[in-house]
Amino acid sequence: MSSVTQAHPRVLEPLMLVVLIVVSIIGSVVGIQLIVTLGISANTSIIGALIAIVISRIPVSLLKRFRSVHRQNLVQTAISSATFGAANSLFIPIGVPFAMGRPELIMPMLIGATLAMFVDGLMLYRMFDSKVFPASGTWPAGVATAESIIAGDQGGKKAMMLGLGVLGGVLGSMAGIPMSALGVAFIGNMWALTMFGVGLLSRGYATPLLGVDINKLFIPHGFMIGAGIVALVQVTVLVLKSRSKNAAAEESFTVSDRRFVNVLGQGFVAYLLVALIAALLAGLTTHMTLPMLLGFLLFAAFAAYIHELIVGIAAMHSGWFPAFAVALITLVVGILVGFPPTALAILVGLSASTGPAFADMGYDLKTGYILRGEGKDRELELEGRRQQLIAGMIGFAVSATCVWLVHDNFFARNLFPPVDKVYAATIAAGVSKDIAMNLLIWAIPGALLQWIGGTKRQLGVLMATGLLINAPAAGWAVLAGLLVRFFIVRKYKEAGQTACSTMAAGFIAGDALFSFFKPIFSGNFISK
Repeated sequence: MSSVTQAHPRVLEPLMLVVLIVVSIIGSVVGIQLIVTLGISANTSIIGALIAIVISRIPVSLLKRFRSVHRQNLVQTAISSATFGAANSLFIPIGVPFAMGRPELIMPMLIGATLAMFVDGLMLYRMFDSKVFPASGTWPAGVATAESIIAGDQGGKKAMMLGLGVLGGVLGSMAGIPMSALGVAFIGNMWALTMFGVGLLSRGYATPLLGVDINKLFIPHGFMIGAGIVALVQVTVLVLKSRSKNAAAEESFTVSDRRFVNVLGQGFVAYLLVALIAALLAGLTTHMTLPMLLGFLLFAAFAAYIHELIVGIAAMHSGWFPAFAVALITLVVGILVGFPPTALAILVGLSASTGPAFADMGYDLKTGYILRGEGKDRELELEGRRQQLIAGMIGFAVSATCVWLVHDNFFARNLFPPVDKVYAATIAAGVSKDIAMNLLIWAIPGALLQWIGGTKRQLGVLMATGLLINAPAAGWAVLAGLLVRFFIVRKYKEAGQTACSTMAAGFIAGDALFSFFKPIFSGNFISK
């Protein structure tokens, strides 16, 4: 009988390690170029899976081992970790001091953001398959990648249906339809996604219909503050209540409530240390009194903590995460507290560096969870997760190296993420009392909606997520998808939901492929 370590491929196999490093370099380059040219990063998980499938078809006996869906899963884990790591977790944070004209803060920010990124990914790994972040959660991008790998492995009717979905995703994206949003509506929580769609439409049509720019008034940000605080309270209550019950109730989860609480505590300490290191390297001790420095460290650690919680919940339910906007919320509150500009740059950078790696690790582990039989073999599942964690950490390490090597070249050409201009301008302008009042007022309905929906529906967080994103077309796509799904499932029951899930995976995969290749064909990739 083979052992678990033999049953699942190992990341540190020489050939596997080489492949993971190569695809991580590709993912890092793609992520950096997209974030500075388009202001977004693409989900490269499916690209990684396709690369592994192509490698497995090369007529060399050594490469045939990549026909294993588990090896393909490790490849997609590494490339997606590198892409989101390089773009969202690292290049955005170091772009803040550059946009502010403070180049001396770039290296301290890179070191702090790199440490925060590793903590971020590790936190999700240790929280995955808990009551708060269950493996059975939607995690849409993870489902799409898993379905793509399974279809490539099995072929047949499932592959044909997925292929049609991919084709529809590409064509729809070419026509300007947000196919990822449509796909998510086919598989996500209907209550949560209804609020998400309403939020998207409210943001998109508030200005043309009412003449009010709710973003400039910081209404969505206040809404998210209220919803986020209640979400934190709900998570705390959920865990405390569960710990008082019989431990047998936790058998369906691989992460117990006790371990979840321990991870939260250890994560807070880790973020506190990261904030301290970044503060010392940035010389904040010369700009702040000791009480203010201590307050800054506590606030930075708590902000990172809240940021990954909100981003993780939004990503799990909707497939979208408002990382840019939630980091801006942290910045605005920091300005209201009275932190100096240097501290604010470090604060928003550290906040921006957490969340994306957390969400992406959730997607990757969801893919693995499906490919490994959805937890039926507990030992295989746990070993598979460990190998994915190592693959993800390799992706993070490669992304940090790539960003360190190329950032001077990009900054010399004045190329940096567009969102950093917003952060720098906000720090320079400050926040008025009117904005502070709007944050307070709109936190109330956000808190109430989140409280009404509870932890399973996450109505407040998803409504706020929609309000923070200016994409009304995505709102229509979500609501239309929910309506179509309702009638299909009502008529065909379980078979209808299975068909919806497969088509959803195709739509999301097609949208991801289009997003990846569009800059190449449109000439937006940097050639210098």
